[in-house]
Amino acid sequence: MNAGLGRESGWWRGGLLFLCVVMLFATVDATAKHLVGRYPAPFLNAVRYAATCTVAIAMLANAGRLRFWRTPHRGLLVLRGLMLAVMGTCFMTALLWMPLAEATAIYFMAPLVVVALSPWLLAERVGARQWLAVATGFAGMLLIVRPGGQLSWIGTALMVAAMLGYALLQLLTRRMAGKVDATVQYGFAAIICMIATGLPAPFFLPAVWPDLVDWLTILAMGFMSALAQVLLILALQRAPASTLAPLNYCHLLLALVYSAWWFGRWPDALAMGGIALIVGAGLSLTLPARAAAPVSPSSLDSRQPS
Repeated sequence: MNAGLGRESGWWRGGLLFLCVVMLFATVDATAKHLVGRYPAPFLNAVRYAATCTVAIAMLANAGRLRFWRTPHRGLLVLRGLMLAVMGTCFMTALLWMPLAEATAIYFMAPLVVVALSPWLLAERVGARQWLAVATGFAGMLLIVRPGGQLSWIGTALMVAAMLGYALLQLLTRRMAGKVDATVQYGFAAIICMIATGLPAPFFLPAVWPDLVDWLTILAMGFMSALAQVLLILALQRAPASTLAPLNYCHLLLALVYSAWWFGRWPDALAMGGIALIVGAGLSLTLPARAAAPVSPSSLDSRQPS
């Protein structure tokens, strides 16, 4: 009985930690939306990942893993880091044209794309209910990006590219599940992202350099992302991914709040319907998994290190 109570207490702690993760990532997205109108996205990403990388190196040192490059599956880890860098840059650049809520909703199509690709890339069987969820989610995305709507096609294309990159990132993470330590995965990704975003950054310097407040805000994005990743690792140590997965959609709720409160933009009725379809489709994939097969931790891989 005590073991059961201890397990339940651990799950509660894991759930609370994961809600903090969701809040941090949603705040990072809103902050990026606030800054990207003034500073180029590649520059913002380079500074952000530099801040994130300092935390990652500290984590590797604390875990005695500074020789992280000797880990197996280096090719997949490098590819995963590059995918993350491209994905993060596309996501942030898209926010220059896209409202935050609609952008986040499109981004959350990624788990459905993973399901659609898994028969070919992971040799996994996909049932009729899962295909129905995929179709429902795509119908929701079409309502958001409908022809004749007010969304910029450039922003939409960039966000779809970010979403596809996120889906491929999840697939790569699942390929390495149980094979590479989570801290090593995070450190590898952070360092590759810093290099990949730092190389083009000199060609995208801002016309007007940030003042002290903006510098602190940009650095805070990086440290919030790093803190979110640390908390995500701790949450997964305390609660199964299948328990945490439904909480991921609180991120979308927070995006709606930030979009309305910070940017004065509330999605129209059709877009809200599309968002509801995407959330419903995504939840239909996670909720049954709690009673059946476990959900992969990659489904919680919220743009680490975003």
